[in-house]
Amino acid sequence: MRSRRDFLKQSGFLAAGFFGLRQLSSAQAGMASGEPSLASQLPMRRISGYGPLVTDPQKVFDLPRGFSYQIIAKKGDKMDDGFLIPGDADGMAAFGMEDGRIGLICNHELNFSESGKGPFGLRNQLLSEQYRPFLYDYGSGKAPHQGGTSTIVFNPKTQQKELQYLSLAGTENNCAGGPTPWNSWITCEETTTKASEVLEKDHGYNFEVPFSPEIKPVDPIPLEEMGRFRHEAIAVDPRTGIVYQTEDMADGLIYRYIPYDKGNLHAGGKLEALVIIGQPSRDTRNWPAENQPVFPVNQRVPVKWIEIEDVRSPDDSLRFQGFDKGAARFARGEGMWYGNGEVYFACTNGGAIEKGQVFRYIPSPDEGTPKETSSPGTLELYIESSDQDILKNCDNLTVSPWGDLFICEDGDEPCNLVGVTPNGSFFEFGSNTHNSSELAGVCFDPGGNWLFVNIQGPGLTLAITGPWNRAMNA
Repeated sequence: MRSRRDFLKQSGFLAAGFFGLRQLSSAQAGMASGEPSLASQLPMRRISGYGPLVTDPQKVFDLPRGFSYQIIAKKGDKMDDGFLIPGDADGMAAFGMEDGRIGLICNHELNFSESGKGPFGLRNQLLSEQYRPFLYDYGSGKAPHQGGTSTIVFNPKTQQKELQYLSLAGTENNCAGGPTPWNSWITCEETTTKASEVLEKDHGYNFEVPFSPEIKPVDPIPLEEMGRFRHEAIAVDPRTGIVYQTEDMADGLIYRYIPYDKGNLHAGGKLEALVIIGQPSRDTRNWPAENQPVFPVNQRVPVKWIEIEDVRSPDDSLRFQGFDKGAARFARGEGMWYGNGEVYFACTNGGAIEKGQVFRYIPSPDEGTPKETSSPGTLELYIESSDQDILKNCDNLTVSPWGDLFICEDGDEPCNLVGVTPNGSFFEFGSNTHNSSELAGVCFDPGGNWLFVNIQGPGLTLAITGPWNRAMNA
């Protein structure tokens, strides 16, 4: 069997194993709900993208010719607040600064038992009693939680990191999250650990971390009304302020949180789950063993939303409550991002070969209001992998400023950074051929000149730049 790398070199990363993305938003806008999108009716374009990858002599990350990376963070190095850069870097977002510098907020997917990877040292020797108020869960002093976020300031002129500090502490398994339009990061706990004799708090919540270029750890206040479940990622629609959420469970739901006060998530809100109109409790996973009709690719279906009760869910039952009320079921919802006026999200082991799906949700013009019943939002299964040599186990994803999707793989080695153009062509942008770690946290700076990504195993954060071809899709 040809290797993945041989296949990609010879085919120019042919998208034949995929069902494509949209051709043009304007072309689809006039189509009736449920009608196949234009992209599914056109032959797939083969493109070489940015060209073949060049083997990295430093054995860190392979990129196309002309692109380069800087390692701007490495686990275990000392930060400017005296703590250590935590390991297991995961979801991440970039923020523009007025002086041209770039801010990053990065998750660290650690639990209370992983002090060897955490910010406080192997035996928590760097953690003092004075820092206790900044920890969500101090673990009674015996098991302080190691998860949270770190904040980075990167100077693109010098291509150097200027600052890094621990911005949220004492949380657990901070997997992904998402940026807000008001310059903060929502970090998500992918766990439902409960308080015990040692652990002081229930976990399974979201936390908000405003970006600050100064050492300023946040007060760790959980956003409880956004629900207690195994969160993965969020995306905020800047028009409405509504927050969409994925759940990393094999039978998870897609949620939305409508805040009572737009831009103020702590003021409370309403939690709802996605229902496909006319198809209650629809299974979208397309798993071969499930006795369910196939969920079609490249067809838009109208949706509605049902309210979720008892959102703090002490028994982790929100997905069962929602499914019983008619909510659709998804295969491990993971990365989520807002772009092109739409919300994209990945289901890492969905599909007939269980190698991943990408959906997109197009909000209603009247999203979150009573009028949306007459003009509902629509859901589309955008991509379903039928060949793991093209995409496997899609995880974190982002939308570039010019509209391409960039998708991190989390599966059998090597894990790759896969690009998908708006007209349905696929290309390989980067490859982690030098270790077996997943990729995570892919994001662009607002100007689209720098791409950032984490290699989780070795604990590296990369800043990548080069000759971005924004006209590649023309």
